[in-house]
Amino acid sequence: MKRRVVDIHPHIISPDTRLYPRAPLFGKPSVWSQERPATLEQLIAEMDAAGVAKAAIVHASTCYGFDNGYVADAVAQYPQRFTGVFSVDVHAADAPERIRHWAGRNLTGLRLFTAGSTIEGQAPGLGDPATYPAWDCAAELGIPVCVQMRLAGIPQLRELLARYPELPIILDHFLGVPLEEGPPYDAAGELFTLADHANVHLKLTPVIIGRACQGRADPESFFRRAFDAFGVQRIAWGSNFPASPGSLRDILQDSREALAWASADDLDWVFHKTAEQLYPALRD
Repeated sequence: MKRRVVDIHPHIISPDTRLYPRAPLFGKPSVWSQERPATLEQLIAEMDAAGVAKAAIVHASTCYGFDNGYVADAVAQYPQRFTGVFSVDVHAADAPERIRHWAGRNLTGLRLFTAGSTIEGQAPGLGDPATYPAWDCAAELGIPVCVQMRLAGIPQLRELLARYPELPIILDHFLGVPLEEGPPYDAAGELFTLADHANVHLKLTPVIIGRACQGRADPESFFRRAFDAFGVQRIAWGSNFPASPGSLRDILQDSREALAWASADDLDWVFHKTAEQLYPALRD
């Protein structure tokens, strides 16, 4: 039986640097955006080949900074297939105005990029009170916020969770927690302490699947624990294409193999139902 698949973490890069100028966040472009960029048209072709129905395209901060124009134009061109996840400078005085601007262009998610391959460690300021107006705006508009961060940012995240207990917060790549020591995954313990917050969601991508295949770790023991702790209704799949190497079809196949032990109902939640709850624009 062919099951519905919705992707909440692909990226797109345009070759048109005049219309979409490069201005990577923190001044350092990601390697993938230079070596294996994918255009909107290439993403569509990859989705068609893989059998992915819809996607929430995540703005590429390591290429475009806070200019979400390419994602917004993609959503405008194919509103029945895509929504978009945008980024703004949440420390800026005009952050609420910028959030409303991009929401007005039918982008339905906000993303904070505070850690990644182009940043050394965890960027400061995640829980800075100066960012509260931006968070307040997202909460008012009902826009879920995904955060790419590391374990070091959890104390700041807790402050935000206490202030915004109803706002869906999605943690990219399961925080990229270390898993190589295997069960009981003590190094990932802080991640599991967040399960008590009903608004915390996890994004299951090739990044965390790769970590679950290293050392003594294995996907079934780790993801089974995550499913039990958070519930599949709070876990959604994202391809991370093309930041993660390989075709979208291969990435999806690898993800299915990592979850081959799960029930059909669990897989439906991970591969589309949770995504459609977070981003209603992706529902049929």
